[in-house]
Amino acid sequence: MHAALRFKVVIFKQFFKLTASRNFCSSRKNKPTNSSPKTLNQLLNQRPQLSQLKQVHAQVITQSLSSHSVLIDSLIHCYISINSLTYARTLFDQYPNYPPPILLWNLVIRSYSKLQNSVEPINLFCQMIALDDNSLVVPDKFTFTFLITSCTHQNSDLHGVIMHGMVIKNGYISNLFVGNSVINFYAVFCKLDDACNVFDEMSERDVFSWTSLLGGHVRQAEMVRASEIFDMMPIRNMVSWTVVISGFLDSGMYMDTLVYFHDMLRESHGDLKPNEAVLVCALSACANLGALDQGKSIHAYINKNGFTKRSNISTALIDMYAKCGFINYAYQVFCKILKPDVCNYTSMISAFSAHGLGNDSLRAFHQMLAEKVVPNEVTLIGVLKGCSHSGLVQEGSSIFYKMKCLWNIEPKVEHYGCLVDLLSRAGYLKTALAIAVKMPLVPDTVIWRTLLSACTIYKDASLADKIIAYVRQGYFSHFIGSEVLLSNLYASLSKWERVDEVRDQISQNKNNPASNIGCSWIEVNGMVHEFRVDDKLHPQVDKLNEVLRRLTLEGSVSLLSSDL
Repeated sequence: MHAALRFKVVIFKQFFKLTASRNFCSSRKNKPTNSSPKTLNQLLNQRPQLSQLKQVHAQVITQSLSSHSVLIDSLIHCYISINSLTYARTLFDQYPNYPPPILLWNLVIRSYSKLQNSVEPINLFCQMIALDDNSLVVPDKFTFTFLITSCTHQNSDLHGVIMHGMVIKNGYISNLFVGNSVINFYAVFCKLDDACNVFDEMSERDVFSWTSLLGGHVRQAEMVRASEIFDMMPIRNMVSWTVVISGFLDSGMYMDTLVYFHDMLRESHGDLKPNEAVLVCALSACANLGALDQGKSIHAYINKNGFTKRSNISTALIDMYAKCGFINYAYQVFCKILKPDVCNYTSMISAFSAHGLGNDSLRAFHQMLAEKVVPNEVTLIGVLKGCSHSGLVQEGSSIFYKMKCLWNIEPKVEHYGCLVDLLSRAGYLKTALAIAVKMPLVPDTVIWRTLLSACTIYKDASLADKIIAYVRQGYFSHFIGSEVLLSNLYASLSKWERVDEVRDQISQNKNNPASNIGCSWIEVNGMVHEFRVDDKLHPQVDKLNEVLRRLTLEGSVSLLSSDL
């Protein structure tokens, strides 16, 4: 029986038990017999909805039952259980024989602590402190746990630091739950020294203590220290595994992501098996490494353990196969999705675009619209790139200029970059430059790099001079890859002095430890090997140099210019 109907049946049963008159409904002059607090409490135990709660609340007011604290407690609990904090707070503030017991204070504070940037927990605590002077109500360990939890959702760490001081003053810092909340607070605000100090002072720790400290270092991308903390953990749960694996992925440490993923598989027992988030991380690492064999192995694990119907898993599989160069496998995964969502379509559209299959990308986009799936910003970037790679100028331009009116998406720098690339590839350089100059947003380095590359390809000297003028005006500074493009551009214009200047700058950047060092990966027999530019620390550097020497003797010629 439906919950609402069941509640009404209970109300009518109680109603007819309390009324002995048959003409109650026929005469407006007659009034119903008053419901007792016990009866109303029984109704509240039926988990009523908001409209039904209001009916009970109305009876409490009209029948002057507001002095029954047990009934008011039940009402407050019911309102909070359905996230109706406004009515709960009204009853709390009008509590009979004020102040309410500490249990209700904690209940209301906890409810507010789940809200983003809410100051109500602090306001309630201030009221409690004022009452504490008269020994009417005293905060306990749960109070401070909920208060500090609320501080993690605020924009500033000020209140949390003050609460930490109050915890110490009231002698609760040794409590496990309070200590965990303090560690988590400092970890969220990236105050790792403070988090470590609290952690070290705790006499008792659990998996949440360790995971909070681990999460703080992951947020700061301090993965070396994070891995040390993880290795020292006496007990690891799903959250701790997910935190460290996703941390390696977000830090671009894809090989470590897979190492820890396989460690989890080896150590998994009972319910501790990779969840959806961990599998997505592992697939993303394979995608970035081009590790097809490991990606297939993970795909087999997914099929075996029934994760195939998860949207995020399907999206990650499409992305992995596409980035590993197997677009047909990616499309097979897509075709097996019963009802693709925007993420699935976006991944497939982007995959087609990355492989230069603009027509297929556009076809998938139109299929998406036909299925009434609304595109997002990333979807449009994907289809615009597909149009650019296939020279579909009219189709791509049409999509760009319809973004706002059809899908209420305001074009961002990335979308303008796609349009500039679309026009530049097709030879419409002046139009592309005009868009870059007049666009309402500041052009990023990708846009200028696109224009520079197009000018070099089409040998447009006059337009190149204009772009160089914009460069000199400070539209963009140093960015990775710009030096080579500028050098080629100046060389095509026979501006050899400028070529020398750019190459001098390249040499300086090579000696800059802060500059990004290029790296690549190769998978051999299921093992992923990493190589970095000018790497002298590889454990097999002598063997690698010997192979290069033999290749040179056999007539292999490097495609890289040694003076760049």
